[in-house]
Amino acid sequence: MKPIIAIVGRPNVGKSTFFNRITGTRGALVDDFPGVTRDRIHADVTWEDASFTLVDTGGFLKEDRDEFSALVQDQIYQAVQDADMIVLVLDGKAGVSPFDMDLVEMLRSVRKPIFYAVNKIDGPDHEENLYEFFDLGIEKPYPVSAEHGYGIGDFMDDLGAAISAFGPQTMIDAPRESIGVAVLGRPNVGKSSLINRILGRPRLIVSDLPGTTRDAVDTLCEFNGRSYLLIDTAGIRRKSRVTQRLEKFSVIKALRSLDRCDVALVVLDSGAGVTEQDIKIAGYAHDRGCGAVFLFNKWDMVQERKHTLKRYMEQLRMEAKFLSFAPALEVSAVTGQGVMKIFQLVDEVYRQYAFRLGTGELNRILAQAVERTEPSLFRGKRLKFYYATQVSAKPPTIVCFVNYPEGVHFSYKRYLINQVRAETGLNQTPVRMVFRRRERDARRTAHGAGHKAQGLRRKGARRTT
Repeated sequence: MKPIIAIVGRPNVGKSTFFNRITGTRGALVDDFPGVTRDRIHADVTWEDASFTLVDTGGFLKEDRDEFSALVQDQIYQAVQDADMIVLVLDGKAGVSPFDMDLVEMLRSVRKPIFYAVNKIDGPDHEENLYEFFDLGIEKPYPVSAEHGYGIGDFMDDLGAAISAFGPQTMIDAPRESIGVAVLGRPNVGKSSLINRILGRPRLIVSDLPGTTRDAVDTLCEFNGRSYLLIDTAGIRRKSRVTQRLEKFSVIKALRSLDRCDVALVVLDSGAGVTEQDIKIAGYAHDRGCGAVFLFNKWDMVQERKHTLKRYMEQLRMEAKFLSFAPALEVSAVTGQGVMKIFQLVDEVYRQYAFRLGTGELNRILAQAVERTEPSLFRGKRLKFYYATQVSAKPPTIVCFVNYPEGVHFSYKRYLINQVRAETGLNQTPVRMVFRRRERDARRTAHGAGHKAQGLRRKGARRTT
């Protein structure tokens, strides 16, 4: 297994910038005020021959009165316990803080290798700022600048050597392909609570206040022998209500998580019903071609459940017609009702999402569909469908070659897709269909256009003479 290295430190010392510098990514949010990182963020890193998993944590404040402080501290303690090595990041500009004392004191009881990185040292001229950190009992502080890269190479060389000396990394069989599952929804609908219920432990910070989750947090889990990558995302509010720059970044990261997921779990608050923003969030998943499952969370709080579910489903199918194929399930993160059924739906949606249809079978289905209901004329000419092929899965994407692609009406396209769904059983996944002109038809059209242009030039020349 790869060693786990946790980054700890008080707020605003540059831990997330340090994390981004080491990983070569922008996986952790960075801003100029403390408390940006709350949940643990991790990424795999390879430095020369050393491979490890780097974990970013929230800022450590022992007696902070912030409503999230105790939860963040629990996450930090858990990260320290899970880690094989620890990197304590200190602020070389601000100097030693009493909170640094608290952290060093806490880490003294941890019998693990600890590296001390004094950040914001932008060059050799600033290294004199290191001296006061020896008062913490640190044997070797490393001067680094996470923002500009100064000292990072030397620090990583020593860290890599320590990793190599840590012991041989046990090689295990690579897990089977994980199904990416992004959990989306408005703020405070219970996304993190739902993941914690699935995992059976408080992996993510949960609070009644909206906006608790800011980063897109990945958690790998296994159920019935299958691997799933659960991606918790920030709550997505209406654009008019997103005012803070940090929240805008969080929403962007939530939407980007859809690019690496297979199935999106769109979580709705059963108490609030189906809102306009719920439909808009579902539209984000549809635009990116993800499979989707609607989850009516907090179902334990609904009184007339039978009539409520029927009413919600009718509203959902009416307002989210573009996702009429997506299944729905009533769940409760508090009581656990319906939670284990989520994986059954995810598995079935993923099976259809990754489905591949043979070219012969596909063309048989489309030929029968065209024969049963012919398309309308296009500019007085009959549309001819030559053949079709599935060019990719996730989602199933079909290319149909036709003499006039622009003449296929969207209603007829929907009819063809529905015929494919009916014949193949693909009733819970998006299916894309693209119409193209055959290559030889395109050449013929271009050739004809060239002759026409030549004729026009000749007529123009005769008129000039």
